Amino acid sequence: METVSGNLASTLRIEPGITAIIGSGGKSTLLKTLGLELMRAGGRVLLCTTTHMFPVAGVPWDGSSRRLDAAPWKPGAAHVPGCTCEACAGLARGSICQAGVLDPETGKLSAPAEPLGELAQRFDYVLAEADGSKRLPLKAHAAWEPVIPAATANVVWVVGASGLGKPINEAVHRPELFCERCGCELTDIATPERVAQVLNAEMQALKLSTARVMLNQVDTLADPTIADRFQAALGRPVVATNLK
Repeated sequence: METVSGNLASTLRIEPGITAIIGSGGKSTLLKTLGLELMRAGGRVLLCTTTHMFPVAGVPWDGSSRRLDAAPWKPGAAHVPGCTCEACAGLARGSICQAGVLDPETGKLSAPAEPLGELAQRFDYVLAEADGSKRLPLKAHAAWEPVIPAATANVVWVVGASGLGKPINEAVHRPELFCERCGCELTDIATPERVAQVLNAEMQALKLSTARVMLNQVDTLADPTIADRFQAALGRPVVATNLK
């Protein structure tokens, strides 16, 4: 089990281009954490989604200098081609912004108006949250998920350790699909072996064998050997961390 002792972007081997963040148990926090790390290293960074997400507090949006944590949220114009902010114009190293079309009723952003492949030509890193989990620590993917853009360079699959050891019907988004993939009942426990079985099945079906797996929330585990059991059952390296 590899733990994060320094730079998370380096540990996850994030390369320039599009990074899709999928799974459950800390995707939005990882999106912001990676974005700030890559920005501080001198990168031009864009945060966005291919589905829906709440805007990331503190990150400029719509090309203005307004910061989302400094003023009440107000609907604004969508981030569009031709934006003049320094990050989008490629004028500033070490810059970050976010793009998307705002739904004023939900307060969420959807995918940017401009294709991510085109945005990736103007930014060093495009970090995209690529599915939802209803704020639950574990999930099973439906047939239409995740929404991974073409030409994606990196996929990070997040798993929330706080769901391990809990009943499936309490900890898992789409628990029926989860049970179908590991042959259990809704009231059974989400053991590390069952979670690994579902993840391996989905990796094979989605052809995502090169995805990097990150087990988040490991500080919630009363028994630290549970993380080792998960990695052993998964049969591949796992990065363990505690993102807040």
